Amino acid sequence: MEKISQLALLLKQKSLIIAVAESCTGGNLSAYLTKKSGASAYFYAGFITYSNQAKIATLGVKKHTLDKFGAVSQEVAIEMVRGVVKNTSADVAVATTGIAGPGGGTKEKPVGMVCFGFSVLGQFSTTTQYFSGSRERVIQASIDFVIATLVEQLFHNEINQ
Repeated sequence: MEKISQLALLLKQKSLIIAVAESCTGGNLSAYLTKKSGASAYFYAGFITYSNQAKIATLGVKKHTLDKFGAVSQEVAIEMVRGVVKNTSADVAVATTGIAGPGGGTKEKPVGMVCFGFSVLGQFSTTTQYFSGSRERVIQASIDFVIATLVEQLFHNEINQ
């Protein structure tokens, strides 16, 4: 079974709702999560907060956090995912912020660097991954990482209950 089908099944079985905030994935994660019929049973909303101003106005990311750490940081990813939870009361929430390329990278934050924020049943976490390839490949790798991570976390949660 493909990972998106596994995720959909886990969300439906547990009656969980997911919502996302996207920067570098630009709505592609939301599109992927809703590509299967019946997604309305588990998908609540997707926020495409590409600009810093949108992150502040829509998700409550602090300007100070953006100024100090930059948009591509775990600090911003966690504030983004907290904003999703606050605005939706989702059981599962994800935020993506990164540099999909081909330009925009620096030595400290290269093209392909993506920071993720997760909230699964009230447990918050962040991680950073480095992907390579074209812009499209970085976006798809980010989506694949989110889906695999959520399947693992929800399956692990199921085993521990």
